[in-house]
Amino acid sequence: MAEPASADQGFRSAHRLHKTDEYSSVFAFRRALRGRYYMLHYRPNGLDTARLGVVVAKKLAKRANVRNLVKRIARELFRRRRESLPAHDLVVRLHAPVTDATRAELNLDLLALFQRLPRT
Repeated sequence: MAEPASADQGFRSAHRLHKTDEYSSVFAFRRALRGRYYMLHYRPNGLDTARLGVVVAKKLAKRANVRNLVKRIARELFRRRRESLPAHDLVVRLHAPVTDATRAELNLDLLALFQRLPRT
Protein backbone atom coordinates (compact mmCIF):
# COMPACT_ATOMS: atom_id res chain seq x y z
CA MET A 1 0.00 0.00 0.00
CA ALA A 2 1.41 3.38 -1.01
CA GLU A 3 1.97 6.10 1.55
CA PRO A 4 0.24 9.48 1.13
CA ALA A 5 2.16 12.14 -0.80
CA SER A 6 2.57 14.30 2.32
CA ALA A 7 4.65 11.53 3.91
CA ASP A 8 7.14 11.60 1.00
CA GLN A 9 10.64 11.48 2.42
CA GLY A 10 12.44 10.68 -0.80
CA PHE A 11 15.29 12.74 -2.23
CA ARG A 12 14.02 13.02 -5.80
CA SER A 13 15.42 15.17 -8.55
CA ALA A 14 12.86 17.91 -7.76
CA HIS A 15 14.45 18.30 -4.31
CA ARG A 16 18.01 18.90 -5.59
CA LEU A 17 19.96 21.77 -7.05
CA HIS A 18 21.51 20.66 -10.34
CA LYS A 19 22.86 23.54 -12.38
CA THR A 20 25.74 25.88 -11.67
CA ASP A 21 23.34 28.82 -12.04
CA GLU A 22 21.15 27.45 -9.23
CA TYR A 23 24.13 27.24 -6.89
CA SER A 24 25.38 30.67 -8.01
CA SER A 25 22.03 32.33 -7.31
CA VAL A 26 22.02 30.96 -3.75
CA PHE A 27 25.58 32.19 -3.11
CA ALA A 28 24.77 35.57 -4.74
CA PHE A 29 21.80 36.05 -2.38
CA ARG A 30 24.44 36.32 0.39
CA ARG A 31 22.44 34.89 3.30
CA ALA A 32 24.12 32.18 5.34
CA LEU A 33 24.11 30.56 8.76
CA ARG A 34 27.36 29.27 10.21
CA GLY A 35 27.74 26.27 12.47
CA ARG A 36 30.79 24.52 13.84
CA TYR A 37 31.45 22.47 10.68
CA TYR A 38 28.81 23.47 8.14
CA MET A 39 27.72 26.69 6.55
CA LEU A 40 24.13 26.84 5.28
CA HIS A 41 23.51 29.27 2.41
CA TYR A 42 19.85 29.91 1.64
CA ARG A 43 17.57 31.75 -0.76
CA PRO A 44 13.74 31.71 -1.05
CA ASN A 45 12.82 29.78 -4.19
CA GLY A 46 9.10 30.46 -4.75
CA LEU A 47 8.37 26.73 -5.01
CA ASP A 48 6.32 24.57 -2.67
CA THR A 49 9.32 22.68 -1.27
CA ALA A 50 12.94 23.14 -0.25
CA ARG A 51 15.79 22.06 -2.54
CA LEU A 52 19.31 21.06 -1.52
CA GLY A 53 22.81 21.25 -2.91
CA VAL A 54 25.96 20.10 -1.09
CA VAL A 55 29.54 21.37 -1.54
CA VAL A 56 32.52 19.71 0.14
CA ALA A 57 35.97 21.04 -0.70
CA LYS A 58 38.96 18.72 -0.97
CA LYS A 59 40.89 21.24 1.08
CA LEU A 60 38.71 20.48 4.14
CA ALA A 61 38.14 16.75 3.60
CA LYS A 62 41.08 15.30 1.75
CA ARG A 63 39.83 11.72 1.45
CA ALA A 64 36.95 10.86 -0.89
CA ASN A 65 35.28 8.60 1.67
CA VAL A 66 35.15 11.49 4.18
CA ARG A 67 33.73 13.87 1.55
CA ASN A 68 31.10 11.28 0.66
CA LEU A 69 30.21 10.76 4.31
CA VAL A 70 29.74 14.49 4.87
CA LYS A 71 27.49 14.73 1.80
CA ARG A 72 25.54 11.61 2.78
CA ILE A 73 24.85 13.01 6.26
CA ALA A 74 23.64 16.31 4.79
CA ARG A 75 21.35 14.63 2.23
CA GLU A 76 19.89 12.22 4.78
CA LEU A 77 19.12 14.93 7.32
CA PHE A 78 17.55 17.08 4.59
CA ARG A 79 15.49 14.13 3.34
CA ARG A 80 14.05 13.56 6.80
CA ARG A 81 13.40 17.24 7.57
CA ARG A 82 12.34 18.55 4.14
CA GLU A 83 8.61 18.70 4.97
CA SER A 84 9.27 21.02 7.93
CA LEU A 85 11.76 23.30 6.13
CA PRO A 86 10.73 26.60 4.49
CA ALA A 87 10.61 26.72 0.67
CA HIS A 88 14.23 27.77 0.13
CA ASP A 89 17.09 26.70 -2.08
CA LEU A 90 19.74 25.50 0.37
CA VAL A 91 23.45 24.93 -0.18
CA VAL A 92 25.22 23.08 2.62
CA ARG A 93 28.93 23.81 2.54
CA LEU A 94 31.67 22.41 4.72
CA HIS A 95 33.68 25.26 6.24
CA ALA A 96 35.87 23.53 8.84
CA PRO A 97 38.00 20.37 8.72
CA VAL A 98 36.15 17.29 10.00
CA THR A 99 39.15 15.13 10.88
CA ASP A 100 38.12 14.69 14.53
CA ALA A 101 34.34 15.16 14.18
CA THR A 102 31.93 12.33 14.95
CA ARG A 103 28.83 11.59 12.88
CA ALA A 104 26.68 12.73 15.79
CA GLU A 105 28.47 16.10 15.93
CA LEU A 106 27.98 16.60 12.17
CA ASN A 107 24.29 15.68 12.45
CA LEU A 108 23.68 18.02 15.40
CA ASP A 109 25.53 20.89 13.73
CA LEU A 110 23.44 20.70 10.56
CA LEU A 111 20.19 20.11 12.47
CA ALA A 112 20.82 23.30 14.48
CA LEU A 113 21.35 25.24 11.22
CA PHE A 114 18.09 23.89 9.74
CA GLN A 115 16.23 25.01 12.88
CA ARG A 116 17.71 28.52 12.64
CA LEU A 117 16.44 29.05 9.06
CA PRO A 118 14.04 32.02 8.76
CA ARG A 119 10.46 30.76 8.28
CA THR A 120 9.19 33.60 6.09
